[in-house]
Amino acid sequence: MNVLFLCTGNSCRSILAEATFNHLAPAGWKAISAGSKPAGYVHPRSLALLAREGIATAGYHSKSWDELPLTPDIVVTVCASAAGEACPVYLGPALRTHWGVDDPAHATGTDAEIDAAFMTAYRILRARIEAFLALPLAELAQDRARLKAELDRIGTLLV
Repeated sequence: MNVLFLCTGNSCRSILAEATFNHLAPAGWKAISAGSKPAGYVHPRSLALLAREGIATAGYHSKSWDELPLTPDIVVTVCASAAGEACPVYLGPALRTHWGVDDPAHATGTDAEIDAAFMTAYRILRARIEAFLALPLAELAQDRARLKAELDRIGTLLV
């Protein structure tokens, strides 16, 4: 199964989710990420955080959803729609869910405060990914309605 983590810029949250998912996922599951208006770069704080967490960063880059190398089975939007951020809408046949996370790229303050915003986004995404991967995936792959309900529930989890 292929999971697409989608946001607007594809420089922070969706990259954090893609790398973390691929680090934790069982065989047969793969994540990709993309943006509707890609920033064209991965935020250096995202790469530094992933490296500190022991997650490989090679090959990750900001890309458009027009350049997807495969068709996703599941699309997870990670923009923070509650904060007034417009979420891109994926128009393919994939199962869709929303896991809103504030964009750490917009964090202001001291270096420590900005790093904390990145860590908060990472922790929320990692907790949700771990909850996703703890599901009976083989069973749920055959029951799209139940899988959708579980993914929507996971999208409400906070750290």
